[in-house]
Amino acid sequence: MSRPLVKPSLVDALIPVILLISMLAGTVYVFGLDSFGPNQVALFFAAAVAALIGIKNGLDWKEIEQGMIDTITVSLHAILILLMVGALIGSWILAGTVPSMIYYGVELMSPDYFYMTCCLVCALVGFSIGSSWTVAGTLGIGFMGIAAALDLSLPISAGAIISGAYFGDKLSPLSDTTNLAAAVTSSDLFDHIQHMLWTTVPSFLVALTLFFILGMGSEINVRVDDIEQLQAAMEQTFTVNPLMLGPLVLLLFMAVQRQPALSTLICGAFVGCVFAVLFQWDAVITLAADSSLNDFAGIFKGLFSAMFLGYSSTSGNEAMDSLLSKGGMQNMLMTIGLVINAMAFGGAMARTGLLERLVEAALSRVRSAGGLISTTVATCIGTNVLAADQYLSIVIPGQMFADSYRQRKLRAINLSRTLEDSGTLTSVLVPWNTCGAYMSATLGVSTFYYAPFAFFNLLCPLVAIFYGYYQIKLPPLEEVEPAVKSAV
Repeated sequence: MSRPLVKPSLVDALIPVILLISMLAGTVYVFGLDSFGPNQVALFFAAAVAALIGIKNGLDWKEIEQGMIDTITVSLHAILILLMVGALIGSWILAGTVPSMIYYGVELMSPDYFYMTCCLVCALVGFSIGSSWTVAGTLGIGFMGIAAALDLSLPISAGAIISGAYFGDKLSPLSDTTNLAAAVTSSDLFDHIQHMLWTTVPSFLVALTLFFILGMGSEINVRVDDIEQLQAAMEQTFTVNPLMLGPLVLLLFMAVQRQPALSTLICGAFVGCVFAVLFQWDAVITLAADSSLNDFAGIFKGLFSAMFLGYSSTSGNEAMDSLLSKGGMQNMLMTIGLVINAMAFGGAMARTGLLERLVEAALSRVRSAGGLISTTVATCIGTNVLAADQYLSIVIPGQMFADSYRQRKLRAINLSRTLEDSGTLTSVLVPWNTCGAYMSATLGVSTFYYAPFAFFNLLCPLVAIFYGYYQIKLPPLEEVEPAVKSAV
């Protein structure tokens, strides 16, 4: 006979959270930069503790386990994308696409304006295609290579790329998170986008100003001779010309056409392989490193090695070898493990009711519109930390706060804007969140290092809170507006 269910207490909800934070702090202190793997152990044990609390409160283990599995299932799309991004990076390096981006980029980009230019270009492309992940996985890789070649700060460069990519993504009607936030709150999509301009534009302008200042104050230690030697080494190994940018153009075109992200990446990797065979024959054979194979078998091995193991540069030029030795599905496996463990923890917290209990506690102290906005921001950030997924950080608070906004006579677009200001933008600042893990793996910079420079992502939640307390651009609920409905 099953036991009656007991509603979890606030202490119940806080135990796994405090334990997780303590363990994560411990892994960073003990392992330093190598804490990426041990963080997975912390997430796994925190999930186990949440499950034990659920069992104490009357839930069956199989129910909790199924909740964890269901949540992990939600992340499978992101996992497949991570694998294909690894394959795409490897194939694009072998195809000469990434080397060509770096080769021409170091000639065109001024170090004084590099960070600001990165941010602006990524914002424009992000708006055009509605995907921050695609921007980071294509232009971002090239910009990071250029930054390394110019001896500029990689964390600041990553912050500029992420700031621009998320600004464009957030305001694009093609973005999945933008559409999701509008749908969850039953808001008109274009009303939602227009209302977001009030918080995003000021935050973005401040971010651009900061990147401009950082660029003007940066010291350029790289010599012209070093850049010329890098370019010469690339020309010796690859065929470098504007035609090699073809895979990038194709991928961006498919993204603009709103083709599914996974199929777009698969096509990008495939076209990269075609370019490698057509234009980089010697490089492919060299990567295969097996003289016993005939040319066909060598090409086959070289292509598959690049996509699974990544490209390994052995040119003798230290800068080039460092820039181009990356990519491959194998190098994404650690990130995928982190995503799985993080989603298991989020699933355990959600299925046991602990996540909902934390939100209820936060709502109990709300006394004003500013307090409601602040609580929404804090809840979205907390969901990003605990559930490790930006979609959940939009859906869960969006459902839970809909009635509160209506009761305070605030239009639903105030909630949808706040969900994006905090849920969408802070996901990339959490190392074990799917977005933070993806950006760290793709750009090659730890989340802890680039987060202080993701100015747009840091500023927008603060601007949202400021608007809330000073009643700036919070349109009231009109009598003719239908009641907001929770939607998934």
